[in-house]
Amino acid sequence: MSSSRLPGKILADIAGQPMLTRVFTRTSRAKTLDEVIFATTTDPSDDPVAEYCDFSGIPFTRGSLFDVLDRYYQAASQAKADVVVRITADCPVIDPDLIDDVVKTVVSGQSSVISGGFDFAANRLPPPWNRTYPIGLDVEACAFKVLKKAWKEAKEPQHREHAMPYFYEGVVMGSKVKGQKSSLRPLTFDFEQGTSPRGFNIALLHNPTDFGDYRWTVDTPEDFEFMRQVYSRFNGRDDFSWKEVLDLVHDEPQLMQINAGVQHKTLKDIDKRALKR
Repeated sequence: MSSSRLPGKILADIAGQPMLTRVFTRTSRAKTLDEVIFATTTDPSDDPVAEYCDFSGIPFTRGSLFDVLDRYYQAASQAKADVVVRITADCPVIDPDLIDDVVKTVVSGQSSVISGGFDFAANRLPPPWNRTYPIGLDVEACAFKVLKKAWKEAKEPQHREHAMPYFYEGVVMGSKVKGQKSSLRPLTFDFEQGTSPRGFNIALLHNPTDFGDYRWTVDTPEDFEFMRQVYSRFNGRDDFSWKEVLDLVHDEPQLMQINAGVQHKTLKDIDKRALKR
């Protein structure tokens, strides 16, 4: 609720439902997930979020406002999770198929992707790595055991606030592997693999066509208006795929002009309020 660029965005209405519900519903459709938990904060500003989740039957936990890594660790511990998936709550067109691709890369890596498996997989990493999926389709997944290691060891503010850069910071990716097939559906994706300086095995998934400069997340009023327009084109439905959104913005390119001027945050952007605590 205390978003610096769009306060209250998490409960803002998108075609009749709060953004929180849109993200929860779409994420819950992923076949690989056993449970979806909203990890909100103990800050009084987030009391309405907790009240809404309680009223709506959405599982939730509450933790630190600025130490997001601790918030994730505590939620995962409570859930007794083997694998932890991070979906940010400002991504109301998150796609369950993409979630499944990333999770399966971690869960079944030992047999179907790479000998030895992966500790962490994502379909985007910040610069200097190249992203090929639109901003707003971001999925990160890791084994709980490495999340616990990061929780114990990570000290830098960007590691605590952004939750997972401790795993991939400094990694040098190897050659790209073409056409990896998901066991859940007949689509393919490419991926790169590497080992971070801290010893974590990393996989970075890529879409064969690069759409990495498309912006489908909600950080600003312009982003929010873009998302409302997208949902209006689907008459308030929330079961459309990311490929359908892709077709939409290609058919109506003026839609992406709504938030074309928004600057995306980077790992160097730390909430200054956290540094005062």
